[in-house]
Amino acid sequence: MGVALSRAAQWTTASSGAGKLEVTPLNESLLKEILRFVEQFSSKYPQEASLLFKEPLQWETSLQPSDFKNEYDVSGVVVKSQETGSDGQPLLQLSSSAISVYSFSQLSKIVQLAKNKKLKEVRACLEANKDPTAKILGPSFATVEGEDMSVLRLLEKVTEDNVSKETEVKMKLLLLLQQLDTLLLSNSLKQIAQEVRLNPATVKNDVELLKRFCGEGEKRVLKSVEYTSDYLFSNGCRTPPWRQVHGEICYLIIETCDTDPLHITCSTAGVFLNGGIKQEGDDKDYERKGDVYKDLVTLLKNKSPHFTENIDKQDFAVNEEPLLTQKMEHVESVDAEEQGQTQRSYELQEKNVLEKARQQRVQNKPGGSKKSEPSLKWKNLGLASPYEDAGGKKSTKHGVNDTFVETQDRPVRSESKKRANFSLSSLPGRLSSQKMKSAGGTGTEDFSESSSESEEDEEQPERRPETNTDLPSEYWQIQKLVKYLKGGNQPATVIALCSMRDFNLAQETCQLAIRDVGGLEVLINLLDTEEVKCKIGSLKILKEISRNSQIRRAIADLGGLQTMVKILDSQDKELKCLAAETIANVAKFRRGRRTVRQYGGIKRLVELLDCVPDSAALTEEEQERDVEVARCGALALWSCSKSTRNKEAIRRAGGIPLLARLLKSPHENMLIPVVGTLQECASEGSYRIAIQTEGMIEDLVKNLSCDNQELQMHCASAIFKCAEDKTTRDLVRLFGGLKPLVNLLKETENKQLLAATTGAIWKCSISMENVVKFQEYKALETLVALLTHQPEEVLVNVVGALGECAQKPANRAVIRKWGGVEPLVELLTGTNRALLVNVTRAVGACATEPENMAIIDQLDGVRLLWSLLKNPNPDVQASAAWAICPCIENAKDAGEMVRSFVGGLELIVNLLRSVDGEVLASVCAAIAKIAKDEENLAVITDHGVVPMLAKLTDTTDDRLRRHLAEAVARCCLWGSNKVSFGEAGAVAPLVRYLKSMDASVHRATAQALFQLSKDPNNCITMHEHGVVKLLLAMMGSTDEVLQEAAAGCVANIRRLALANEKARYG
Repeated sequence: MGVALSRAAQWTTASSGAGKLEVTPLNESLLKEILRFVEQFSSKYPQEASLLFKEPLQWETSLQPSDFKNEYDVSGVVVKSQETGSDGQPLLQLSSSAISVYSFSQLSKIVQLAKNKKLKEVRACLEANKDPTAKILGPSFATVEGEDMSVLRLLEKVTEDNVSKETEVKMKLLLLLQQLDTLLLSNSLKQIAQEVRLNPATVKNDVELLKRFCGEGEKRVLKSVEYTSDYLFSNGCRTPPWRQVHGEICYLIIETCDTDPLHITCSTAGVFLNGGIKQEGDDKDYERKGDVYKDLVTLLKNKSPHFTENIDKQDFAVNEEPLLTQKMEHVESVDAEEQGQTQRSYELQEKNVLEKARQQRVQNKPGGSKKSEPSLKWKNLGLASPYEDAGGKKSTKHGVNDTFVETQDRPVRSESKKRANFSLSSLPGRLSSQKMKSAGGTGTEDFSESSSESEEDEEQPERRPETNTDLPSEYWQIQKLVKYLKGGNQPATVIALCSMRDFNLAQETCQLAIRDVGGLEVLINLLDTEEVKCKIGSLKILKEISRNSQIRRAIADLGGLQTMVKILDSQDKELKCLAAETIANVAKFRRGRRTVRQYGGIKRLVELLDCVPDSAALTEEEQERDVEVARCGALALWSCSKSTRNKEAIRRAGGIPLLARLLKSPHENMLIPVVGTLQECASEGSYRIAIQTEGMIEDLVKNLSCDNQELQMHCASAIFKCAEDKTTRDLVRLFGGLKPLVNLLKETENKQLLAATTGAIWKCSISMENVVKFQEYKALETLVALLTHQPEEVLVNVVGALGECAQKPANRAVIRKWGGVEPLVELLTGTNRALLVNVTRAVGACATEPENMAIIDQLDGVRLLWSLLKNPNPDVQASAAWAICPCIENAKDAGEMVRSFVGGLELIVNLLRSVDGEVLASVCAAIAKIAKDEENLAVITDHGVVPMLAKLTDTTDDRLRRHLAEAVARCCLWGSNKVSFGEAGAVAPLVRYLKSMDASVHRATAQALFQLSKDPNNCITMHEHGVVKLLLAMMGSTDEVLQEAAAGCVANIRRLALANEKARYG
């Protein structure tokens, strides 16, 4: 641990000997790995866990004496463990907040006691013990720079004849700690390698580009972009030297059109807001104020809604100087509809577009190349840094069985596209994402995707070193091996493949070295040989390097997927496994998934799932091999299932019953891709029905209680999607799935798992029977606690679940008791559409309780709800209007409250012009509540509510009919509105409402007709349209309100008839 803490961990000061661990993703990853190591240590290594430390690990803990129960003696603020060392010393001592621990067994117990504060305890321990290995094993094992001889010294003691048992245990413990160090450093390197660091040139280009959008007038994007310093250092930085050591490049002041001026620091790690540096501020000015963003555009999009709205409307391109050489690049054509095509993808009809040739590296030569100059045309973004392929088009020979077999070279497409030299990858309009139609092309294919990462790596920027001198030695060694692959015989080819696998193929430099020298073509061509060893060696390498998005695109361009699909028919099970795993990597982008389907890959992959035999005649080794084949097939189908057409292809190929059988497997590594595939496919109705009928819900519920969080997450996600159907919700309850879901809410550190779990709880809570169970399991209290400090994907589900649970009165009181109303009202200020729909529903449900309504009113929640009526999304408008209804009904002085909203009544009346049925129904319901106040009724009458309501009366939607009739009934109580409704032709359509099958429509309509019948002309219209016969039947209803309204209307008609008779006959 010492090496990882000193070299990989990020501390708040330059020296690891002081300061605290920074709150960064890298440190978070290290802490979680160390926590996992400590949690499992006692169960995995009981002997080593009982070894006493040379010195205790001491730190300030957040645990209280009351947290310690069994196995500990508690006396006031002092806690001692009952477990002691050979000298009688307790292995754990706590005094106030200072804790001392002498063994790993006690460390494991502490993290169990800490519960949701585990990471906090690990952080505090490591900050107080910078080199824990030295305290655990002694000073001779302290972390040192340079060569560490501690293992050799301990090994010498172990090899002595009279070695003690303690020395052996210490040796094993040291090896375990060093193994942990290696794992931590490896994970850190992977994470660091994925980071894209900014440089002065990139920042300069970003700033120059943004300056072009500054100016005057309404269409401007920004007001101004200025540096705080005009002095430019030779390295391109504008910050003082003592700030450059922290990686800071420059300071900017950006004036947006809708916020205060933003003071921004641009550094190699990203851009962030500072304390307000103008020229040379004090130390506090340099401190980061908020999150770090990858570039200036991302920061501005998060801070300025005006910038976000207008930047996407800009039209720009990248103007470049003509290059010395140019070449044509074949770009993927729009795919034709599936007609059983069997040609290779590169033989399909294609269109050619002109691409700039990649420049030779001439940075060291003056005038070698000119920089790209961004113009105001933004449509042609998506071009990557220049780099020339080292490999050309050659035919490659491979020796197999001492004979050369010449394989046909495939056309190579350049996958290194030129990008503008600024980091604006988040902007739309990238060239690569535009699907153009060719003149003679056929129809396009539907690329609908079901996953949130529908195109996870559609256009990843390629990171390349500036010059050849930056490349490590492995780059050149791999290039030599590729040359052996090109010209060697069969033994030399196998040896070269084995040697290549000795390199760290997860490293990007090694991956690109293979590609740049033409190694991909050779590896793919090897798959066409008859030599199994060469195929296996090639696939093992391709499987590793295809994790890189650039490589997987190159493999698809070279026709590698087609060959791998053919290999799935092989009799060699290892070959099938490797081919399927490689397909799983390559099919992570849209074109790859489509290619697999077009060349029959889906059917072959489904056949792999049938490799688990029912026969018990096979040996254990053969069964394990069959299980591995099925696992690899499921892994590939998981990647392919992100496409809607592939889902249908999997279903037609008979994949559902096979997946159902594999779902009963005891192997977790098998279950993860199987459940992953099912949860992707569960977005389709046919799959949801199949998951019910094939009995898969029970297996999904059972796996919610496993120890693997990834499997739990996929199971919860599958339930989330399937629980749209009531049958599934009932099955989840029947099989006892609700309690495990509630238990998973405690996993607050794993946001993906938390999002899936809360989503499943939300959908399950649509059934009131499930809500009763959630009440029993105390789920609401936990959900309320999740309303703060959570990402939006979690909040949407949490609020959705609370909205469903709040339909029961008892739960509304629970939400108020646990402080849930306040955060719900705060969430009304958000911008996420799904979140706003759910939070308005939840607030509306809570508002039906007068106590809750008082809190909502105090927090100005009704005004926030009213402001959401301006939202352009009809779902948000409708949900806000529904929520306003109980607020008006339960507010103390509702009429005055509504009038206090400037322009509020006009706004809600104008929403009657909407074309969305749900918006109209909700607004009519709100108007019915508003019209209870006479002054408000007068105001909305002046705004023209009567003719607008009359226009809507021809609807056949029973929900709208009900609320429209209620609104009409209320509006008739003011002035001559009842006459106006008759003149606007609203009476005859209302009579037809009485023929509806919905009893609530009858009740509202009868009330409206009763009010309208107070006008003689309306009575005549009603009588002409046969209202009396319909109302007579309803006068016998058990609903007293309906009875009274129907009788009142008939009475008014009868009175008019009697008056006419009296006037006529005296």
